[in-house]
Amino acid sequence: MGSISLRNAGLVATETLFSNLSFVIGDGDRVGLVAGNGRGKTSLLRAMAGKGALSEGDVVCSRGLRVGYVEQDMPATSMGLTLYEMVQAALPESERETDSWRVDVVLDEFETPEAMRHRLLRDLSGGWQRIALIAQCWVLQPDALLLDEPTNHLDLGKLFQLENWINQAARNIPVVIASHDREFLDATTTRTLFLRPEAPAMFALPYSQARLALAELDEAAEAKRERDLKEVSKLRKQAAKLTNIGINSGSDLLVVKSKYLRERAQKIESAVRSVHKERSGDIRLGNSGAQAKVMLAFEDVTVNTPSGEKLFRIDKLHVFQGDRLVILGRNGTGKSQFMGLVHRAMTGAEMAGVRVSPQVVPGYIDQAMSFLPKKGSLLDFIAGNYDQGDQRSKSLLATAGFALEKQERPISELSFGQRARLGLLALRLQEPNFYLLDEPTNHVDIAGQERLEAEILAHGATCLLVSHDRSFVRGLGDRFLIIENRRLVEVESPEPFFAVMAQEEG
Repeated sequence: MGSISLRNAGLVATETLFSNLSFVIGDGDRVGLVAGNGRGKTSLLRAMAGKGALSEGDVVCSRGLRVGYVEQDMPATSMGLTLYEMVQAALPESERETDSWRVDVVLDEFETPEAMRHRLLRDLSGGWQRIALIAQCWVLQPDALLLDEPTNHLDLGKLFQLENWINQAARNIPVVIASHDREFLDATTTRTLFLRPEAPAMFALPYSQARLALAELDEAAEAKRERDLKEVSKLRKQAAKLTNIGINSGSDLLVVKSKYLRERAQKIESAVRSVHKERSGDIRLGNSGAQAKVMLAFEDVTVNTPSGEKLFRIDKLHVFQGDRLVILGRNGTGKSQFMGLVHRAMTGAEMAGVRVSPQVVPGYIDQAMSFLPKKGSLLDFIAGNYDQGDQRSKSLLATAGFALEKQERPISELSFGQRARLGLLALRLQEPNFYLLDEPTNHVDIAGQERLEAEILAHGATCLLVSHDRSFVRGLGDRFLIIENRRLVEVESPEPFFAVMAQEEG
C-alpha cells in the first residue's frame, strides 16, 4: 500500500499561502487540488514530489514510494527532442535500448500516431506536448501521480481520453490533480482539497459536491463569526458600564469585573476569523454598446488553412447583438483559423462574403495571450498602451491581482496564470462591444472563470467563443455552431457533441 502524508504543512511566500494542512492519501484516492492562481498549488505538488520545500510541517511518503510528477511547462531543453526521444530519456540510460518497448506501450496508451512520435516537440501543439509530459512520467510506472494543470491546451477529444486514462490506468494508485477544469475534476476525482491560508478544507467528494459542502461550512462559519462579534460588542458595552459605575461608586469589585469582561471580549475577538473569499484579481469587462442589430454576417465563405487548403464552408450566418456563440468541433477542423479570420475582418482586412458592422469594436484574445509583448514591464504595457497614466495604471494592475512591488516585473517572467490576468485586464481597457475568445480560460482559475462568465452575461456582450471547458461553454453559450463534414452548422445544444466525443474516447 502506497501513501503520502502531510503533517501540519504550511507555506509562506510574501504572505501565508496555506497552513495547518494535514491529510493522508493512499491507493485509489484521487484528490482534486483547488485554489486560485498563485495560491500555492504548484508549490505543494513540488513539495510532495520532493522537488521543493515547505515553510513548516512535513511530507512523509511510504517506504520506497516512487512519485511521478507532471509539471505545467515543457522544459526548454526538451524542445529539440522528438516526442519519442523525450519519453525514452526518462528511462535509465543503461535500459533505453533494451526497454524501449516500454515507450511504445505508453504511447499506445495515449493513442499517439506513429508519425507524431518522431516529430520535434517544438513543432507539436501544446496539447501533444502535454501528452508527452504525462507519458514521460508514466513510462517509469510510478506508485503515485501528481498532475499540475493536466488539461491545459488539450482539445476535447484528448481531454476525454485523459479522463478515461486516469479512471482506468491510474485508478489504483494515489493521484493528486491540480486543475481549474470543473467538469474534469468531477469526472476524475473522489476527494477535494480546497487550499486556503488558515483553514484548508478536505471533503471526500468530487469538486461540485465538495463545493456545496464548502459553501455550507463557510455559511456556518460566517454565522458563528457574526454571533461572536455581537458577543464582543455586548461584553465591551457591559465592561464600559461597570467601569463607570465602579469609578463613581468607588467599587473595586466592579472595576475588576469590568476588566474581566474586557479580557473575555479580547479573547473572543482574537479567535474570530474572516471567512475565506477566493479571488483571481478583479476581472471586469464591459460593453461599449452598439445600435446595429446585425454585428457580423457571413455568406458563401470558405475557411482555409494558412497554406490554402479548405477546412470548412459557411453558407450563411448572422451574428446579432448580444449573441453568445460557441464554436464546436474536433481538433484540426479549423476553429482557431475561423477566429483568426473573423479578427482580421474586424480589424480592416477585406474578406469576400464577410460583412462587419462599422459599429463593431473587437476585443480578441487567444489561449497564449499572444498579443502581450515579450519585452517591457506590466506597468509600461498598461500605461503606454491604454492612456491611463501611471497612478491609474498602478491601481488597475493592483485590482487585477498585481501588487505594487510586482508591477515593474518584465512580462516575460509572468506565469501563465498571471499572463491570463494581464490579458483580461487589457481586454477590458480596449472597451470592446464584440468579444472574440479563443480558449480564454486556459490558466484562469475557477474564481476567474466564473467572474469572466458573469461579466459577459451582466453586460449583454456579443461574443464568439472557442473553449474545451464544458462548464464555461454551458454557462455562457446561447447559440452553438459545430464544424462537421467541412461545413459550419448551427445546433440547439452542445450536449450531443460532448456525448459523441466522450463515447469515441471511452
